[in-house]
Formats: sequence, C-alpha cells, structure tokens
Amino acid sequence: MTRIVVIDNHGQFTHLEGRALRDIGVETDILENDVDPADIEADGLVLSGGPDMDRVGRCAEYIDLDVPVLGICLGMQFLATELGGSTHSGDYGGYADVDVEILDEEDPLIGSLAPETRVWASHADEVDTVPEGFTRTARSDICEVEAMSNPEAGLYGVQWHPEVAHTAEGEELFENFKEICENW
Repeated sequence: MTRIVVIDNHGQFTHLEGRALRDIGVETDILENDVDPADIEADGLVLSGGPDMDRVGRCAEYIDLDVPVLGICLGMQFLATELGGSTHSGDYGGYADVDVEILDEEDPLIGSLAPETRVWASHADEVDTVPEGFTRTARSDICEVEAMSNPEAGLYGVQWHPEVAHTAEGEELFENFKEICENW
C-alpha cells in the first residue's frame, strides 16, 4: 500500500489532509515537523499549510528524502523560498473561493483538472517567483502562481487547499499525487 506522510506545519486543515489521503486508500500518518528525517518511511510527503514560515521545523531536510513532495499553501511557499524562488504578501488575505486556470494540461499533478477548477485558498502570502527547474502550472485573477511543478525532482506545490470540501476537485489532485508517488 502506498504510504504518504503529512508533515504538520501547524495548519488548521492538516488533519483533513491525512483524512483525504486515507479516503483514497493511502496509508498515512501526520508527523510533527521536527521528526528526524531518518525516521520517516514514506513513498511521498505532503508539507502542510501553516501560519508562519518561521515554524517549518526540519522541512528543508525532508525535501532531500528522494520521494515526491506536495507543498500545500505554506508548504508551497516554503518550497519556493528554500529552492531559490520568492514570496510576497498577497493583496487578498483570508480564505475565499477562487477560479484557477490550469496552464499545463500535461502536468502530472493538476493537468487533469484543466482547463480550470474552483478552489478554496488563502492568499495572505503568495509565490511570486518559482525556483529554477519549476514551471508555473496554474494562475488566477488574484494570484499569478497558484501552482508550480518540477516533475523531474518530484516537487509540486499548490496555493489552495485540496483537502477541504470547498475545493471542487481536491480528491482528484490527491489521487494524482498518489499515482506520482507510486510511479516514482
């Protein structure tokens, strides 16, 4: 059975990420973000959202575990800044429904959601520059980088929360990530 571990960055929806993975038949645990990377056995990792970039624990070490990684909200922002991209404060704080345009129909994580999907997202902070090797794979009217991917490195990020009921095709996104992990 595929095992995907959720790294808890103190987000309010982290428990829902674990539930969404269990609901699609994935073995999962939610681990604190200070767990020794050597103690993590997984086919993939989800870096959860959270309130503060200063509270991401050992996430920098987790992206070196040679398994696919999905960053959600703060998790994506962390991937961007850690790998040479940049973030900024968004013009639209708080959570809201957002129509997201999928820019890459071939992207293994979100391509199947094309041409657009409706999501639940916070834009208090946003990625403005994707790291080298990444492609911007989705945008919206309020955020130019709603998703980014580096399939060769197995690194993916979405600004939105696929784990909440307000996101139209969240389960499909998790199914796609499961397939990425199984084929890694």
